[in-house]
Amino acid sequence: MSASKIVSVLLLLVLINISSNNINGVNAFHKVIRKMQSKSTSLEVVSHLHRTGFHFQPPCHWINGPVVYKGVYHFFYQYNPKGAVWGNIVWAHSVSKDLINWEALEPAIYPSRWFDINGTWSGSATNVPGKGPVILYTGITKNHTQIQNYAIPQDLSDPYLKKWIKPDDNPIVRPDHGENGSAFRDPTTAWFNKKDGYWRMLVGSQKNRRGVAYMYKSRDFKKWVKTRRPIHSRKGTGMWECPDFFPVSIGKKTGLDTSYDGPNTKHVMKVSLDLTRYEYYTLGKYDTKKDRYKPDGTTPDGWDGLRLDYGNFYASKTFFDDTKNRRILWGWANESDSAVEDTLKGWAGVQLIPRTVLLDSSGKQLVFWPIEEIESLRGKNVQMNNQKIEMGQRFEVQGITPAQVDVDVTFNVGSLDKAETFDASFATKPLDLCNLKGSNVTGGVGPFGLITLATSDLQEYTPVFFRVFKYATTNKPKVLMCSDAKPSTLKGDTGTDSTEKMYKPSFAGFVDVDLADGKISLRSLIDHSVLESFGAKGKTVITSRVYPTKAVGDNAHLFVFNNGSQPVTVESLNAWNMKKPQKMNQRAK
Repeated sequence: MSASKIVSVLLLLVLINISSNNINGVNAFHKVIRKMQSKSTSLEVVSHLHRTGFHFQPPCHWINGPVVYKGVYHFFYQYNPKGAVWGNIVWAHSVSKDLINWEALEPAIYPSRWFDINGTWSGSATNVPGKGPVILYTGITKNHTQIQNYAIPQDLSDPYLKKWIKPDDNPIVRPDHGENGSAFRDPTTAWFNKKDGYWRMLVGSQKNRRGVAYMYKSRDFKKWVKTRRPIHSRKGTGMWECPDFFPVSIGKKTGLDTSYDGPNTKHVMKVSLDLTRYEYYTLGKYDTKKDRYKPDGTTPDGWDGLRLDYGNFYASKTFFDDTKNRRILWGWANESDSAVEDTLKGWAGVQLIPRTVLLDSSGKQLVFWPIEEIESLRGKNVQMNNQKIEMGQRFEVQGITPAQVDVDVTFNVGSLDKAETFDASFATKPLDLCNLKGSNVTGGVGPFGLITLATSDLQEYTPVFFRVFKYATTNKPKVLMCSDAKPSTLKGDTGTDSTEKMYKPSFAGFVDVDLADGKISLRSLIDHSVLESFGAKGKTVITSRVYPTKAVGDNAHLFVFNNGSQPVTVESLNAWNMKKPQKMNQRAK
């Protein structure tokens, strides 16, 4: 067994409030709404109007993170057992054998000791030979200092790991003198260096608005010592939450264990930015002798960098699934409606469908794809082939349930002669370009794509679309992908404060494709209030949360459309009704 087979605890951090005063509309991450944090909802009155059908959710209240042990996937996640907003956080615990059907166990960790009495926040897990899986997590002390602790299973013979112990020798890491004790959290999965016999882990922090990932080393997984320098930092990026650091293979379509230190690899450094509520990552080289990470420099190391998902996606974590030799990404999407609405409907937050992670053949970015297990939920299939769409036309995808569907379509754009000239001032501003040239703004090649969760008359709809530009000097294409929630609901945003307003943003990213054959694909997983879209086989991914008032259930519609002057052809389209899992967080017997 390799040194870190179990790497999959995702204790994802939390977003809770919506406000127009922040960079992307989301308020302070750990803001407590005291009048709501313990306002409970019984299962009998939980609203199912926008509740997902095949995404992970507990029966009610607020969630926000797996470990593979003896053939069982363990998912630990931050959960408020008393209400549908952030607060009263415990490490809830669910188990699965297929990442689709889940059973709920008792919470693994909850505030109980001096070193975590005010909170058991995010962390990770590592399989330590001779010790089994060890959880590393951030505890909040009485004076609200953030420190790093560990927990171990009570019974290693139990594949369900029902009981966990917090040893008396906690904490294992404290902030040094002069470090910000309120910005020191989220220990990563540890990895083992066979050459020097040390385990290493990272802790996210900031120093004078410089994002920092501090590194710690240990031989026994108990006594940890900070290295002389951080593994990496970046000025102007602010607090680095939920750092993730892992290798990816060059040229192979398999994942790598976190401790892998062989040839033909790159490393990924991902951070969640507290300032923007977005994540970004870089690819680069990890110098194991100097314990330093250096990005390749082909993409920005900062706010404008590559993203795992360009939409409603935060506090993600990857893990290596040794049962299938794959690395899996799990992310969390917060609600985009108000805290008041969350409390009324009785639940908030959803885990997105797990995604495999690979290095793109270009070596310049990652690609993501829903795990193959999700296809076991596919039901009735409908198809559309060789359907030409002229400017202003849309065609309905009929015979399925559009509110709960998996749709995979390949478009052929034909010639790029009519493509608009790309304005280089938008090179790092895809969202600005999307807001300027939306789905109803006629272009040359595009906009074209899907109209999801729509009423028949388009009073409500959420378009996911491409628009193709080209560079004036080279005629090479520049492809924009957008998911626009602004027209998604008739419900307004007229609340008097941030607990009442709805957040209806557009999201956008560029897609690195050459369109040599004229083809580009789009796959969307649509699940009532969640829309996960994968452009060009996962080169660009965008998640949106939407809350239609009319385009719900059987009243939702799905269309393909084209508003560009260049005709576009639906070369192939497959859409499947998606069934609910047999078990979704039912209490284990």
